[in-house]
Amino acid sequence: MAIETPDSGDQTVQTSAAKTGWQQLYRTEDWWAVWIGGALLAICTIFVWQGVAAGEKGSSLLTAWLGKPGSWTSNPLDAFTVKGTSVLPGVCGAFLVCLVAFGLGASVMGKRLGSFAAGFCVVFLLGMLALVLAGQSVIKYYNLEYALWALLVGLLISNTIGTPSWLRSAACTEFYIKTGLVLLGAEIIFGRLLALGLPGVFVAWVVTPIVLVGTFWFGQRILRMASPTLNIVISADMSVCGVSAAIATAAACKAKRSELSLAIGLSLTFTVIMMVVMPMAIRALGMSNVLGGAWLGGTIDSTGAVAAAGAMLGEDALAVAATVKMIQNILIGAVAFGVAVYWVTRVERTAGGARPSVLEVWRRFPKFILGFVAASVVFSWLAASSADAERVVDAVLEHSTTTLRSWFFCLAFVSIGLETNFRELAAYMKGGKPLVLYVVGQTLNLCLTLLMAWLMFEKVFPHAADVLQK
Repeated sequence: MAIETPDSGDQTVQTSAAKTGWQQLYRTEDWWAVWIGGALLAICTIFVWQGVAAGEKGSSLLTAWLGKPGSWTSNPLDAFTVKGTSVLPGVCGAFLVCLVAFGLGASVMGKRLGSFAAGFCVVFLLGMLALVLAGQSVIKYYNLEYALWALLVGLLISNTIGTPSWLRSAACTEFYIKTGLVLLGAEIIFGRLLALGLPGVFVAWVVTPIVLVGTFWFGQRILRMASPTLNIVISADMSVCGVSAAIATAAACKAKRSELSLAIGLSLTFTVIMMVVMPMAIRALGMSNVLGGAWLGGTIDSTGAVAAAGAMLGEDALAVAATVKMIQNILIGAVAFGVAVYWVTRVERTAGGARPSVLEVWRRFPKFILGFVAASVVFSWLAASSADAERVVDAVLEHSTTTLRSWFFCLAFVSIGLETNFRELAAYMKGGKPLVLYVVGQTLNLCLTLLMAWLMFEKVFPHAADVLQK
């Protein structure tokens, strides 16, 4: 059966299928994300390990070299002074790290280094503007995170004056966010996450696949959406963990760039609404903070938004919400693999019914997921090996990877905005089916997650969260 999609000439999310053999290891974004993320993790770990042995000096120096704007009230320049110390050297350090790492990768992959560098300077400045806007005290109070402002800044340019070609060359959405996801893997420490036990696993790993498959089925069979790639990207975005899952899924099914932008736009819009409304609903319904935190962690798309919403309820809700969300984040790799297999064996199966080779599944699988998993395994092993190693892991995550990941994600959201034109999205929004799909899927997600969280944390394992509250 032929599958019709609007704007069939639209650019698809790049995968490693375009390169063959050993070229994949140095000519594709997926592998460069692994090399850059792995190199940064290794360098920071070695640096911090030496610093810890010398009395924490390494950690403090790393903080000085890698920074981002902080909070301010009336003067935006105050964002560059945190606790009486200027963060400008740290911001400049982050800029140099990003420019060297991504510039090297872009040049090897065939882009002109001079053109990329010029565009990257502007993208970085726009990202810094988004971080400064998000740090304003009133905006911060309402938890309007940098992702929203980064997207809006990019959209403002692309939908008014248009994004010039020299700037578009540095708007590498997938490159930035894939590298950030490799760093995110280091933050997923299995021992700490699984301390929550079976309740967290049931909420994150049982409900999520049901919602993902159910939403995709609803879009194809009930709504009859013309584009199955748009359908699965929205389903994964909404059910797993927002933008991160959308990027991985889009790469696995070769979704169009505009489809990815639409899915992310829907996700960010509902994330802002949910992280404000859900804490109020939890209080109004008289839920316990543990139950409310589990509900937040399993439904709100963004990890940052989950933490912000959980903090509104209290420290116990924050701990449970963040842990459930991080357990759910582990599914990124499994979902990407599952979508790659399904798309190769079912959606894109040849008319003659020939069975595709295993090699085709490997070509379709997003390789940066391997870096994500490897980082999680290595840092989980380090954290469990000794008390000193655990301190090193905590210092690396606190003083380097979290900051760099924020920059990478911010650059990605700016790039999404720069690459998105509302006129291109109009074809996909015809009839409002994507919006209906997201609302119905998220409603199912909210109901099933609340039911599972109630069963696990209130009835079966009422004291499961005590370990996180100590």
